[in-house]
Amino acid sequence: MAEDQIKYDVMTQEALRGVVRSVLEQIAKKGLPGEHHLYIAFDTHGPGVSVSARLKQQYPDEMTIVLQHQFWDIDVTQERFDVKLSFNNVPERLIVPFAAIKAFYDPSVQFGLQFGGHEAANDAESSSAHLPGIMEENDDTAGLPAVAEGTGGNTSDAATPGADSISPGGGAEKVVELDAFRKK
Repeated sequence: MAEDQIKYDVMTQEALRGVVRSVLEQIAKKGLPGEHHLYIAFDTHGPGVSVSARLKQQYPDEMTIVLQHQFWDIDVTQERFDVKLSFNNVPERLIVPFAAIKAFYDPSVQFGLQFGGHEAANDAESSSAHLPGIMEENDDTAGLPAVAEGTGGNTSDAATPGADSISPGGGAEKVVELDAFRKK
């Protein structure tokens, strides 16, 4: 296979991260419409990620946050977003660069995106390359990692450790991976 000198995989990931950016920009301006709520998983070791030492100790590798009822002061730039959430009644500010996001999922409409390292995607021999994909499924929460409930009233804004990704479980009928369109 010829070497991809254009870097389609990198361009595709950037475009799909732009979808996440656009959604968060809308929410920052108008709030969450209807029943929409967002699961966002990110690498806590990613460059530019800022979480408190307490949260980093609790979620050393990956963290999944839920934007639903209690989140404040969301700010979105070209490279990152930051938001205040409550974790066990303790307000925390998180700064997450879009490049650190591993998965994005809105169960109210069964829409999600998965992101992986472009290094793996360039390896034509790798059958487990993780390219961004569009996820849809019938059950809105099947296969999602369990999200710890906060203790502050009706908050759903919490995180879960060890979540490999936010993706529908093995029963998903429609998962589109860009890798399916590559010639091998």
